[in-house]
Amino acid sequence: MVSVSECCLCLLNIIKFSMSLYLILNIASFIIPFLYSFEKRMKFSNRWKIVFPSLIITALFFIVWDIIFTKIGVWSFNPRYHSGINFFGLPIEEWLFFICIPYASIFIHFSFQYFLPNVALSGTVVKRIYWFLMILVVPVTILNFDKWYTFVNFSMFILVLTIAVFKFPVILKTYFLTFLIILIPFLLVNGILTGSFIEEPVVFYNNNENLGIRLGTIPVEDVGYAFTMLLMSLVLMKIMERKNESI
Repeated sequence: MVSVSECCLCLLNIIKFSMSLYLILNIASFIIPFLYSFEKRMKFSNRWKIVFPSLIITALFFIVWDIIFTKIGVWSFNPRYHSGINFFGLPIEEWLFFICIPYASIFIHFSFQYFLPNVALSGTVVKRIYWFLMILVVPVTILNFDKWYTFVNFSMFILVLTIAVFKFPVILKTYFLTFLIILIPFLLVNGILTGSFIEEPVVFYNNNENLGIRLGTIPVEDVGYAFTMLLMSLVLMKIMERKNESI
């Protein structure tokens, strides 16, 4: 039988969960894009059959990464701002992050494509941006092989971006643009998670494992992390689209 103390602890966790700042950020990021997914013109909900599978596959990859980095001390989570409900060492809010934030970001990407269908970069410009980023990121990655977050993060950035530019360049014709828009809410949400506007960070970063360069309170690596996570989902969506078209 469940003891009274266990019942009380469960109730306290439920109350704490409902008041979690991290949960509030997840819901606030997700709710408006979700509601507008049923908008009659864009009908983003019609894409769910490929959106959610791609998000889940990407989330599983990044969650495994997250679990490992939490265990080896690359980052940690402030119990003050999450519910205390953990799975494999991650707060449940962190699990929700990998669905709520990417969903909202991908919604922005496709909204841009729908309402501004003629705004896109040329293939030549995409290639130039790619090579500029490689010239910038590859040396940083190599020279910081001893910093876990910097090395793994930028290595994944290089890999996913290279696959996209040579196999799915059509994605990047708008994604390079939409990511600049996505950065606005990203900087706000991630700024709060890393300590902006609040007394303590929601997520603590071990600066021995990153470059120590911050955009306000945000480690610069987080920008590459977000770029890679969203691009991976878009690439998976494109693969699923092509597979459906060939059936």
